[in-house]
Amino acid sequence: MKKMQALLVMLMILSPTIYAGGTTDTGSASAYIISPKDGETVSSPVTVRFGLRGIGVAPAGVQREHTGHHHLLVNVQQLPDMDKPIPADDQHRHFGGGQTEVSIELPPGEHRLQLLLGDHSHVPHKPPVLSEPIIIKVY
Repeated sequence: MKKMQALLVMLMILSPTIYAGGTTDTGSASAYIISPKDGETVSSPVTVRFGLRGIGVAPAGVQREHTGHHHLLVNVQQLPDMDKPIPADDQHRHFGGGQTEVSIELPPGEHRLQLLLGDHSHVPHKPPVLSEPIIIKVY
């Protein structure tokens, strides 16, 4: 566990894609799904790549200004309470290690994917840093 924490700290220091940490206000920050594209038909497992503008990525538990970590909302129709920690279940997937992509198994059919950034304690920012939802079809 300590080796993993040390590795994450080194990655944050050495990689601007892991920690951009600029001075941009979170009000101008945005999240987006790089891939797959909205309307795309894909096979499972699906690799989902996360994108951010105007804010950096830091692992859960690391309190650093202008950063957060990703949560992938899968087939969520109603957003979680924005004043509480984001739930952790199959529909609300946490990436508290600072991950910026995931490969997930999805059954055949249509799926709605959306990103929501959480702070060090999994609570959405104010205003929320939320991607537009995309709909993909898995065959």
